[in-house]
Amino acid sequence: MPGRYQQLSADHIIATLERLHARILARFPESGLARVCAELIETGRTSVTEAAELARPDYLWRGATAALVIAGLIAQIAAFRFLHLERISGTAPELLQALEAAVSLLILFGSAVWFVLTLEERIKRQRVLDALHRLRSLAHVIDMHQLTKDPTILLDAQKTPASPERTMSHFQLTRYLDYCSEMLALIGKLSALYAERMRDGVVIEAVNDMETLTTGLGRKIWQKITLIGVLDEKGAGG
Repeated sequence: MPGRYQQLSADHIIATLERLHARILARFPESGLARVCAELIETGRTSVTEAAELARPDYLWRGATAALVIAGLIAQIAAFRFLHLERISGTAPELLQALEAAVSLLILFGSAVWFVLTLEERIKRQRVLDALHRLRSLAHVIDMHQLTKDPTILLDAQKTPASPERTMSHFQLTRYLDYCSEMLALIGKLSALYAERMRDGVVIEAVNDMETLTTGLGRKIWQKITLIGVLDEKGAGG
């Protein structure tokens, strides 16, 4: 069994999301970010349940698969008996025709067995990719919420009629950006739950792409937070 700190705790991820939602509501009760976080909690709960389901083997499907393979083997044996290879004369054309038929049957049977044996894995893989798509969409929505939170507006810059309304203080803007960064990091952890429970190479690669996406978006946010700190220091120095 894996150690206590060798795998992610789904319950702790959801609990962290709920605490983050409470923190956002405390500072920005009417913000769209709070509603996005609430939706992320629901999506996270769905992801936790789905990841646990995907980790469990489907014994009913595996039993049906084994029955199909056995039935196929029986059909192959019956087909070989039907060919009556022992009755074929030694002429080359007849022998080649019989061998060709036998090889074709083996190829078709092997392809069918491979398709059936990998069908469960491919169905689970598609479910994971659909779930990751939902999480990816939420990551981009969070990025849109922080997009107009420009630290340079804290300077005495001239606004234009098209400039977005910005009423946050230095501290509020920092907290807002930090909440966005935390939400992105938690999306990455929800994605990692699928990779923990499935050893499929396609799934692991897709999860790694999600980690790269959320890390890149979070890095942009932290650049803004760092800029706010620099502006604060310059303001204090001035």
